[in-house]
Amino acid sequence: MLKVYAVDLTKIKGTGDVECPRCGIKFSPDDETEKDYFIVKTVMKGNCLNKIVLQCNKCQSQIYLTGFHLLNKLR
Repeated sequence: MLKVYAVDLTKIKGTGDVECPRCGIKFSPDDETEKDYFIVKTVMKGNCLNKIVLQCNKCQSQIYLTGFHLLNKLR
């Protein structure tokens, strides 16, 4: 059974690393190897990033990353 979680980036601390809510593996935005996760899709709202859907390679959970509205304001 596919597990789906939402993570609001405005509510996490640190430099952008996110833990999988199910298995706890850490996802780093600097990791380009796709060893731990891969990007399923990006969702835009106009010209702004709205959310990113990741899939954990360890437990196969999907994680919806939200909270990009603050980054969009900085542009």
